[in-house]
Amino acid sequence: MSLSTVIVNARKAHTASVIFIHGLGDSGYGWKPVAEMLSSYLPHVKFVLPNAPEQPVTLNGGFRMPSWYDIRSLNKIASDEDEAGMNASMIKINQVIRAELDKGIPAERIVLGGFSQGGAMALFTGLQTEYRLGGLVVLSGYLPVSERLMSRATDVSKRIPIFQGHGKIDEVVLYQYGQMTQEVLKKSGYDVEFSSYDCMGHSSSNEEIEDLKDFLQKTVPENQPASV
Repeated sequence: MSLSTVIVNARKAHTASVIFIHGLGDSGYGWKPVAEMLSSYLPHVKFVLPNAPEQPVTLNGGFRMPSWYDIRSLNKIASDEDEAGMNASMIKINQVIRAELDKGIPAERIVLGGFSQGGAMALFTGLQTEYRLGGLVVLSGYLPVSERLMSRATDVSKRIPIFQGHGKIDEVVLYQYGQMTQEVLKKSGYDVEFSSYDCMGHSSSNEEIEDLKDFLQKTVPENQPASV
């Protein structure tokens, strides 16, 4: 079954797309106000905000909620991460990417990003992609199943610029996990722009969104038309 999505259409001619994946328990509507704000600076960009399916989450006592995969622990270096769930979600996220490609938007004009669990999925999907995407965005996220994922990373993914933002007082995805993610990616040859925010917890901030806007304006600029 394909994912339902929340759409913020381009205000002008649609020449680029940003696919942004929400975090645990959220929906695409949670990031719609941010997409609408960014749209005023990026009028050529269509924002696609997929909704995760509901499933039981071990960390929350098995309660069903929107989730891209099961989370069994807040220890992001645990050995029992739900890789099967990540693979299932990656297939669905790739369908969303494919839909934008089918609309005539070339891969290098598509940015894939996400927050928290969604940021982990952006990396899980983006590092294994066959497409030379325009960029990857990881907000308050982390590198899941890191050793196995890096062993499967595609050569083309190493040409994709990455923006990573993380709050220094994040109480859910600890700042050290963001730092570890950056270190592993840089060691593997990825171009990572890492921005940290002193007073930000597991959330976003105006400063981070401003930095994200700058990254998007660099990676999918308005003056570069889409061409197949």
